[in-house]
Amino acid sequence: MAHPYLGFLSLFILVPLALLLLLYIIVRPRPVKIPIKNRHVFITGGSSGIGLALAHQAAVEGARVSILARSLDKLEEARNLIRLSTGIDVAVFSADVRDYDAVKRAVDEAGPIDVLVVNQGVVVPKELDKQELSEVKFMLDVNLMGNFHMIKAALPAMKNRRDRAPASIAIVASQAAQVGIYGYTAYSASKFGLRGLAEALQQEVIADNIHVSLIFPPDTDTPGLMEENKTKPQITSIIASSSGSMKAEEVARKALNGIKSGSFNVPCNFEGLLLSIATAGLSPQRSFLMAFIEVSTIGIIRIAALCFQWTWYGAIEKWHARKTG
Repeated sequence: MAHPYLGFLSLFILVPLALLLLLYIIVRPRPVKIPIKNRHVFITGGSSGIGLALAHQAAVEGARVSILARSLDKLEEARNLIRLSTGIDVAVFSADVRDYDAVKRAVDEAGPIDVLVVNQGVVVPKELDKQELSEVKFMLDVNLMGNFHMIKAALPAMKNRRDRAPASIAIVASQAAQVGIYGYTAYSASKFGLRGLAEALQQEVIADNIHVSLIFPPDTDTPGLMEENKTKPQITSIIASSSGSMKAEEVARKALNGIKSGSFNVPCNFEGLLLSIATAGLSPQRSFLMAFIEVSTIGIIRIAALCFQWTWYGAIEKWHARKTG
């Protein structure tokens, strides 16, 4: 007579295996590798911070790198920095991503792109009732419309490229694109929009062997963060600190690895991984193993998310109580 525990043990093993098999069959798009060496990598916001670190790493890995930003002086500084540290030259293009015609001219001059990294971003953190609508429009124009301008300008040549190896469009969002945070009302709105852009775009370009990655950095030690901290409400800093901060080089390494693996969601730290699982929803997932983790842990992750919300709302209540005290 079989021991009753053997039935439970078999069930404990067979159910996960059956789920793994199902996920292996249904997960789409399929895994892919994006080659970087000897390919044209075009990076916006490439004169400083994450963009500069990405340009440096891509150049080291043998890519032909172009960087775009508004300031020609900063672009020249970035080019000299990369040349001094690697001996490799990069192409520079000065344009404002809010100006489609200027972006199109830069893209046409640069030539067909294999890996487009849309990295530019601005943030002016304030409560909405204290924020000028001009500041809201500025963030929406740079963070959201700037992505549309860059992608629309680059897409025709990417689709018609002679090299039919897998290509990539990587969109650098933010953890504020995964969860709304006090003081980031306009910024989160501009970054949340990138997720809808990325999910729909992936369906539109998959037949052209173009693969979309959506990157979610936490607070990153960059000149932009220093500028942001000048107006950031104290409670925003308290909430954002729950995910810690990273160096630009660390974020760039995680981002480039995610791009090369064709991953759709690319978190940059452990907290970001939890956020990606919690907000997976209907987003694409290439890895059936990662899909298994998402499916099997979603209930626990939801409890953790509610605990975070409990902590954040408690901090907001205390902060307002002290202000009115």
